Amino acid sequence: MNSAGLRSNRTFQLVGGHPVLDFVNSLDWRFRKSGAEELLQTYGDLLDFAVQAELLEAPVARRLAHLTRGREAILVLTAAREMREALANFFYDKLKGLPPNSGSARAIEAQIETARDHQRLTWKGKCFAWVLADAHGEAELPIWILALSTAELITSHLLPKVRACDNPECRWLFVDTSKNQRRRWCDMRLCGNRIKSRRFKHRHGRAAAAGKAHVSSECV
Repeated sequence: MNSAGLRSNRTFQLVGGHPVLDFVNSLDWRFRKSGAEELLQTYGDLLDFAVQAELLEAPVARRLAHLTRGREAILVLTAAREMREALANFFYDKLKGLPPNSGSARAIEAQIETARDHQRLTWKGKCFAWVLADAHGEAELPIWILALSTAELITSHLLPKVRACDNPECRWLFVDTSKNQRRRWCDMRLCGNRIKSRRFKHRHGRAAAAGKAHVSSECV
């Protein structure tokens, strides 16, 4: 396994339609009986995710990988996972029609407030913009960017369109932008075909078993 501060070159499947949802999906097979799969195993994985989700530019990620090592990398990774699980609780509760858990809401709010404390109003050629201009050497930068993206998502028109994959072991989150708002799978190639194949085998298995039972009854 790579040391905590090195980039890992892990490839993430970004099917959520929003980086915050893809971030929640970085705990794969969250509801699988045999256990989930952690995709953010190192600080390097967090950096790779941020680059692939277009939250960080690659040179910035390389700089953070060089600067962030040892205990600091582990602490930031732990904080990122904690925020991810607070977000997961929020979204899955919402999909069940439940109000946000107060603990999860406070955790999300705290990360957003911290991120905003590091924003600076900067002139961007034709207008002002809030940027994290002075934070490119800070190990927590990926978390702060994700927190600001969270603030944007949960107060936007996209929130009611957030869905979960119909595969009960997957339940990856995504923004449903389909015309009829009936998208069922995180990705047809990942879960749609897998579930359809499983159902096909189940149906034909039952049919084969019924056929054998019929033959046996005729031979008695």
